[in-house]
Amino acid sequence: MVQKVAVIGAGISGLTSIKACLDEGLEPTCFESSHDIGGLLRFKEKPEPGRANIYQSVVITTELANNMHHSEVLLYMRLYAQDFKLLQHIHFKTTVVSVRQTPDSAATGQWEVETERREGQRETRVFDAVMVCTGHFTQPHLPLSDFPGTRNHYIPYFLSHLNETHCSCCYSNSVYLSTRSGAWVVSRVGQRGLPADLVGTSRMDMMIQKLFPSWINGMVEKKLDETFDHALYGPSHIFCVPDFFEQIPVVNDDLPARIISGRVQVKPNVKEFCGSSVVFVDGSIIDEVDVVVFATGYNYSFPFLPPALQAKSGYRLRLYKHVFPPALTQPTLAVVGFIHSLGAINPLAEMQARWATRVFKGFTTLPSEETMMKEIEKDTVTMHLRYACSEQNPLQVDYIPYLDSLAEQVGVRPNILWLFLKDPRLALEVWLGPCTPYQYRLTGPGRWAGARQAILTQWERVLQPFRTRLVPKPETRASSRRSVIVVISGSALLCSVHLKKKLIIPPLLRRSNIYNAWLLE
Repeated sequence: MVQKVAVIGAGISGLTSIKACLDEGLEPTCFESSHDIGGLLRFKEKPEPGRANIYQSVVITTELANNMHHSEVLLYMRLYAQDFKLLQHIHFKTTVVSVRQTPDSAATGQWEVETERREGQRETRVFDAVMVCTGHFTQPHLPLSDFPGTRNHYIPYFLSHLNETHCSCCYSNSVYLSTRSGAWVVSRVGQRGLPADLVGTSRMDMMIQKLFPSWINGMVEKKLDETFDHALYGPSHIFCVPDFFEQIPVVNDDLPARIISGRVQVKPNVKEFCGSSVVFVDGSIIDEVDVVVFATGYNYSFPFLPPALQAKSGYRLRLYKHVFPPALTQPTLAVVGFIHSLGAINPLAEMQARWATRVFKGFTTLPSEETMMKEIEKDTVTMHLRYACSEQNPLQVDYIPYLDSLAEQVGVRPNILWLFLKDPRLALEVWLGPCTPYQYRLTGPGRWAGARQAILTQWERVLQPFRTRLVPKPETRASSRRSVIVVISGSALLCSVHLKKKLIIPPLLRRSNIYNAWLLE
C-alpha cells in the first residue's frame, strides 16, 4: 500500500503534487536542490549551473491577477505553500542523485531515492512512490555546431524564441533578431482590454475550433495581421508559420513597437560567425557584434532516472497521458509538469498530480501495458501531425481536452448537460466563460463548496485590478434613446410604405404611364 511519496522539485508542479498527496492522506517528502521554492519562476541574480532562469522583467499571465510580475507570482506561490502547510514537507539544498527500483519492486512498487546535500552528505531512503516534478527547462540547447566560427557570450535566459528581445532592447543600442522558422506574435491584451488568455478560451470556443479548424485558424491569423502585418514586419517566409495553432505563439506587447521604431531589426537565419561579425543566409553582414544571445530553448533531462524509464515515443518520453511509464509492474512513478499547451501550466500540473495520487491509492486503475503503448503511439502520431514538435518542443496538448481527459479519470469532469438541467446559470458560465480550474472542483474527489460562487464571480476578480480610479457611470440619455427609437421607427415606416406601393396598387393605375414610370424609378 502506497503511503510515503518522494516529490522531486519544489516549483509549481512540486507544490501541487505535495498538496495532492496531502489531500489523499499520503505522506510526501519533497527534495529541492536550491534554497527556496519557485523553481523556474524564481529569478536568480546569478544564474545557477544546470538551472533555468527567467529574465528580470518577465511578466507571467496568471489567473489570480491579470499579468503579474514574476515576483508577484512567487509571492502567490509562497501564500499557496503557507496556506496548505506545504513547506514543512520540503528538504531544501538537497539534490536527488538517483531513483532506482528496490529488489522486490515488482511486488511492492517501492523505490530507493538517493539524495545529496550541499555539504556532500548522501542518504538513501525507500519510498512507496515517486513524483518527478523537475519540468523540461533543464539543459540549455546550444547549437554551436550549426554556426561555424562561433565566438559568443552566452546569456542563459529561460524563454525561447522571440521573448528575449524586449530585455535586450533595454540595454542595447541595436538589436538584430535572427529567426529561422518564425512565429505568430500575440498581445497579452485581448478584446476591449481584457486579458487575452480569457478571451476565446471557453468550452464553446473549443468546440467551434474542433468543428471548423481551418475557419477558426484563418480568422485568428487575420485578426493578428490586423494588429500588425507579420509579412510586413519580417520576411513572410520567416514570420508566417502555416498554422497559428501548430506551435505556441510568442506573447509580447513590445516587439512590434521595437521593430517600427528601428530598435529591433529582423534578420534571417545565421550562416556563420566571423570574429565579431555575423553573416546571415541572405548574405547580409553585421559587424562589431558585442553579445550573442542564444534563445534556442532547452533540452529536457532526467539524469537520476533509470535509462529504461527514459524511452521515447517521437521526441517525447514514452508516458501514458504524459504521466505514467507503461512498462512498470506497479504504477508508482509519475512525471508531473512535463507538459506543454496553449494555457497555464498550473492547472495541468495540478490535474496530473490529482490523477497520479488517485492511482497510487488504488482508487483509479491504469489499462494494460499493451493498451497504454497503443494509445501512446496513437497520441504521438496525432501530435506530430497537428503541432510543430522538436527536441526543444517535444510535446504539446490541447488544453481543455487534455484537462477533461484526466478529470474523467479522477471523476471530476463537469457534466454540462446535467448542469443545464440542475443549475442553468452555472452551466452557462461553465460553457461560455473561460475554463478555469474551479470547474474541476464542482464535484467528485477534492470537491470545494466555494467552486460555484468562484465561477459565477470570476469576471469580477478580472475587472477588480482595473478599478484603481473610480469613474462614475454616465447617465443614460433619454434623448439618445428617443433618437434611436425615432430612427428605427422611421426606417420601418418607409419600408412599409415602399412595400405597400409595390403590392397594393389601384388597377387603373397599373395600366397608366405613371405606374410604368414609377416602376422604372
